[in-house]
Amino acid sequence: MKGIDLEIPRGQFAAIMGPSGSGKSTLLGLLAGLDTPTSGQVILDGEEITHLSEDEMALLRGRKIGFVFQSYHLIPALTAEENVLLPMELAGAEAGGRERARELLERVGLKGRFDHYPVQLSGGEQQRVALARAFALKPPILLADEPTGNLDSTTGRAVLELLLAMNREQGTTMVMVTHEETLAASADRRIVLRDGLVVSQ
Repeated sequence: MKGIDLEIPRGQFAAIMGPSGSGKSTLLGLLAGLDTPTSGQVILDGEEITHLSEDEMALLRGRKIGFVFQSYHLIPALTAEENVLLPMELAGAEAGGRERARELLERVGLKGRFDHYPVQLSGGEQQRVALARAFALKPPILLADEPTGNLDSTTGRAVLELLLAMNREQGTTMVMVTHEETLAASADRRIVLRDGLVVSQ
């Protein structure tokens, strides 16, 4: 990143695009507090986060951010349903959690796969579990790194519809890294990076 000055308003759906190595995933990591900038500030929902401890940042992420990683980060010893339930259990929001987990898994096309472990799921199915998990707590902010990168076109459309529904129905602010023009065309705004710089927004 090279001196980026970027503001994403509450409720906006922003697509981040650019060639490989342009800084897209790094930008998401900075927004989520997973990486710390060498200079400058990251302000999340009015709170400057670059000075927060790891524990403070973890609490903030738990309250405000859903994150869909490229590499899924599912827990191998937990079923699909248990992976989606986990954020709710950690937040103490277990009432109705099982029903919500199953509803989310159904919405991403995984009805009948609730009891499967990650090793029993394809890469695309694991991505969909990760997506359902990110939605579990209805986060006000969702950060997604290539959320449809491993999905066939039909499932990719279903995932896009779910993202758009969250954005419209819940006012979720979304920042999504994608190479797919179809996804970017559905966003409110397209931010293009090249060599660590924003070249258009």
